[in-house]
Amino acid sequence: MRKVKTFQGKRRTYDTEKSTEVAKRTFGEFGDPAGYEETLYKTKQGLFFVVGLGGADSPYPEQDLKPLTKTEAADFEA
Repeated sequence: MRKVKTFQGKRRTYDTEKSTEVAKRTFGEFGDPAGYEETLYKTKQGLFFVVGLGGADSPYPEQDLKPLTKTEAADFEA
């Protein structure tokens, strides 16, 4: 997945194929409409982003990408 997003006032390109997967977490069970999965990635430039995918009632009804700060990424891993 590749998307261009504006984050902290700058347009940046986030690409899952060129980034390193750092962590994963899952909320809910398989088949749960409110359940979802998030994967944290780190780019070569040291930027972090999350790719989420979930059920119809989840925060990610369609696959989406969300940039994170370094602090938010540290909280994600904890």
